[in-house]
Amino acid sequence: MRHYELTFIIDPVLSNEEIQTIRQTYEDQIKKLGGTIVHVDDMGLRQLAYPINKRNSGIYYSIEFKAENGELIAPLELALRRDERIMRFLTVALDKFGVKYNEDKRNGLIKKVQRLKKKAVKAPEVLAEVPEEIIPEVIEEIAEEEE
Repeated sequence: MRHYELTFIIDPVLSNEEIQTIRQTYEDQIKKLGGTIVHVDDMGLRQLAYPINKRNSGIYYSIEFKAENGELIAPLELALRRDERIMRFLTVALDKFGVKYNEDKRNGLIKKVQRLKKKAVKAPEVLAEVPEEIIPEVIEEIAEEEE
């Protein structure tokens, strides 16, 4: 199975119910076309780097899903293009590293290691809080940063 990630920006002037309906619509469409939803990430309201349709912010959603092949991407993107409520979208095929990164991010390992490294530099006794399987990596990265 191939893994994909669909990220889209919804117009922020819509009501909460409409926004949830849009998200659910695309989740249902992925399922109907033969995909399996792995994770839905509601990133919330964010500032845009530049105005799109005279809007300076948008509501971001990211849907990670699996599919047998890429045949469901074309009809999905066609529906996103036709929907005026969607400001922008991007569909990306994930490799094994992208899948692993997303999995670690969901499990809280990505930010946790970064926070622990910062704490360990300030106070070495923080290493007692670090899971044993990560300790060698954290010590090695701290040593590299000091050089």
